[in-house]
Amino acid sequence: MSADPQGCRRDRVAGPLPQGGGNRSPGTNPERRENREPNQRKVPVSDGVEPSAPRPLCQADVAEQLEITCADLGAVETGEAVLELVDGYAREPMTGMGAPLGRAARERLIPALRDHPTTRVLLAWHHQMPVGLAISFVGFSTFEARPLLNLHDLFVRADYRAMGIGRALLSEVEILARRLGCCRVTLEVRKDNRRALGLYSSFGFSGSPDQEDRSTLFLTKML
Repeated sequence: MSADPQGCRRDRVAGPLPQGGGNRSPGTNPERRENREPNQRKVPVSDGVEPSAPRPLCQADVAEQLEITCADLGAVETGEAVLELVDGYAREPMTGMGAPLGRAARERLIPALRDHPTTRVLLAWHHQMPVGLAISFVGFSTFEARPLLNLHDLFVRADYRAMGIGRALLSEVEILARRLGCCRVTLEVRKDNRRALGLYSSFGFSGSPDQEDRSTLFLTKML
């Protein structure tokens, strides 16, 4: 397994989703590797047969087929996947804006993320479809004299929630932070977002007690 200069693993992450905290990552299943780059997705070829009705999603199926890749924002397909997911995130009434991205933001987003020197993007795929993402930026702690990683966006499509994908992405974010030599991972979350707070707490994130009167909490996990 190798890593690029930005600290992301070059090979895909696939296999059972982690059940515990952030010390474990989804395993890599060598039997499912193929001779193609991580960000090149296979396009199904029609055989003229009407597709059968899709099976209801279940966590076991998602766990078996989930892939997490380090996004190459120079690849057209990857950029489209990131844009689709960020737009879905923006439409969320609680965690986003409750509205789609504006035209100008859509045009700027991928080039701006690509040009920002500390951007790190992880994408979750299920059957070649983008279903979740984690966007982070590398910062620096003067007190520790070491880098830190701020998790800016963590999003999973509504029809793929409660299946461990957010947990799998968080696990990979922590692995990335450790590989970059970061002293901690930071994030912000709305105080009334109980599901997200429960997930972050289970991963060891915590905030200072003086935030009780704030609507948005700043959480940290020391590494």
